[in-house]
Amino acid sequence: MHGLPARAPGFAHFDYVNPKAPQGGRLSQSVLGTFDSLNPFVVKGSATPFVRGYVIESLLVRGLDEPFTLYGLLAKTVRTDADRSFVEFEIDSRARFSDGTPVTADDVLFSFTLLREKGRPNLRLYYSKIAAATVDGPRIRFTFIAPDRELPLIMGLMPVLPRHAVNAETFEETTLTAPIGSGPYRVAQVDPGATVTLARNPDYWARDLPVTRGLYNFAELRFTYFRDANTEFEAFKRGLVEARFETDPGRWKTGYDFPAVRAGLVVTETIPTQLPKPHYALVFNTRRAMFADVRVRRAIIELFDFEWLNQNFYHNLYRRTAGFFDGSELSSLGRAMDAREATLLAPFRGDLRPDVLDGTYAPPVSDGSGRDRLRLRAALDLFAQAGWKQKDGKLRQVTTGTPFAFEIMVATREQERLALGFSSQMQRAGLTVAVRMVDAVQFDARRNAYEFDMVPFTWVQSLSPGNEQAFYFGSPAADMPGTRNYMGAKSAAIDAAIAALLEAQTQAEVVSFARALDRALISGAYGVPLFHAPGQWLARWTRIARPERTSLYGTLPETWWRAPGP
Repeated sequence: MHGLPARAPGFAHFDYVNPKAPQGGRLSQSVLGTFDSLNPFVVKGSATPFVRGYVIESLLVRGLDEPFTLYGLLAKTVRTDADRSFVEFEIDSRARFSDGTPVTADDVLFSFTLLREKGRPNLRLYYSKIAAATVDGPRIRFTFIAPDRELPLIMGLMPVLPRHAVNAETFEETTLTAPIGSGPYRVAQVDPGATVTLARNPDYWARDLPVTRGLYNFAELRFTYFRDANTEFEAFKRGLVEARFETDPGRWKTGYDFPAVRAGLVVTETIPTQLPKPHYALVFNTRRAMFADVRVRRAIIELFDFEWLNQNFYHNLYRRTAGFFDGSELSSLGRAMDAREATLLAPFRGDLRPDVLDGTYAPPVSDGSGRDRLRLRAALDLFAQAGWKQKDGKLRQVTTGTPFAFEIMVATREQERLALGFSSQMQRAGLTVAVRMVDAVQFDARRNAYEFDMVPFTWVQSLSPGNEQAFYFGSPAADMPGTRNYMGAKSAAIDAAIAALLEAQTQAEVVSFARALDRALISGAYGVPLFHAPGQWLARWTRIARPERTSLYGTLPETWWRAPGP
C-alpha cells in the first residue's frame, strides 16, 4: 500500500510459518452459533465463513506481518501506474480449480461482474469504482473511475469463482451445495447448522508456492457449531475440540483447571497481537429518535461503570476501550492534532469534542462502587440539556412525559449477561432497558436491516485503514442495508477523514488521517465503548502445535500442525 514490500521476489516463505511442519491429521475447532448457507459472499442467510480462503482463493494474498502488502497467488504478475488509475493481473497458468479446470481471466471477469451486481454491500461498494474490466488472454485489466491508491489491492483480494460451476441466477440465495474453488481445501461434508468438514485437496495447485509454504498442514478441518458456550467448552475439555480462542474472562481465569490441563495435555497461552485493539461497543442506532441527540448518547456512556463490571464480571482481565485504533500508532488517544489533522478537521470543529482534539480525552472512570454519584450527576446534566429529566423514578421527556426506554438485542448468553449488567446500571438514572435474546439467524437479519435500538458489535481494524471505512462509517452506508454502519453515522467530519485516508500517499499521512477519523468517531459517541482482552487467549491440546513466531494478527490456525506422537 505504501513503500516497498518487505520480501523480494523469490522469497522462500513467510516468517510466521514453519516450512517443515508435518502434514496430515485433523484439526477440530468450534464455532458458537449456527449457519444455513455456504455462500459468504451475499447478504442472505447466515453463512459459514470458512469457505473464503480455505476453498475460494483471491488473486493476491496478504503478508500478515506487514500493514498492507499483497503477494501473488492466482495472479502471477500485477501491474499498475504511479497514479494507480488501473490494475492489471496475469493469471498463473498453473492455477486450477479443485475439479481440474484451469483458472482463467474470464473467471475473474465473471466473479467481478457477479459480485458487483449481487455480492455483499461492501463488495458492491468497492467494485462500483471500476469503469471498465477487459480481458486479454491470461490478463485482466480493471480501469478505475478515478485514481485510487487502495483499489489495486482491493481488486487483488477479490474472491475468484468458477464461471462453469456457479449459477448466476440463483447466486443471491442461500445454498448448502459444496462450492468449487481453487483453494487448498474442498468442502467434504456438511451437517446443516452443526458441522462443516473441509478436506485438503491432494492436487492443490499452489502447494509449493512461497505464499502457501508452511500453511494448510492438516488433511482435514472440522468446524463444529454450538448454540451454547458451556456445551462448546465441555466439548473442548473432552478433546472433541482441539483448540479454541477463549473470549470469556471468567472461564479463562477459573475454568482451565481440569485434569487434562493438570496433566500437561492442554496448554493455555496469552499471545500478543500488534494490531489496533478491537472496538467492542454497545452500538446506538441513531436512526431511532431517542438516540439522535449526541448528548443523550454521551449521558449513557457516563452511566456505564466499566470499573465495577470488570471487577465483578470479568476478574479485572479486560482493558477499557476508548477509540477505534487503541494500542496502535493510528490512535488519537493521548495525542494532540498535528498540522494535517488540524487542517482537515477545521471546518468541523464545532461538531468535535475539544478534549478529543487536544488529546486529553479519556472515557469516564468511576469509583468502582456501582453507585458513583459524580458519574450519575454528569449523566443527568447531559440528559437535562437534551430535554430529559427524572420524574417519579423514571427519566422522562420534559415536553411529553414519555419515559426513556429501549431494547438491547443479543444472540448469545454472554452478550445477554453483559446487557443485563449494563441495564441495571442504567436504572440508576431512571432508564428502562429491556434485553431481548434472539437466535443467530434472526440476529443477523435484524442487525443487517438496522431493526434494533442497541446491539453489541465489534469493529476489527487493520494497520492500513482504507475503503472499508466507508462501509463501516460513511454516510452513504447508513442507508444501505447490510453495511457495518450499524449506528447510522452521517458525519461530514467522518466522511472527510475517510476521503483523506483514501488519498494518502505516505505512511505519515495514513497515521494523521486515521487519527482524524478516530477523533470524529469518538466525538460522535456512536456506541458505549466496552473493553478488550490484552491479547489472544488460546487454549489447545498439545497434539496441536504452532510456530513460535507469530504475525501481526497473533497466531493463525492455518499455520498450525499436528504434533508427531499418539
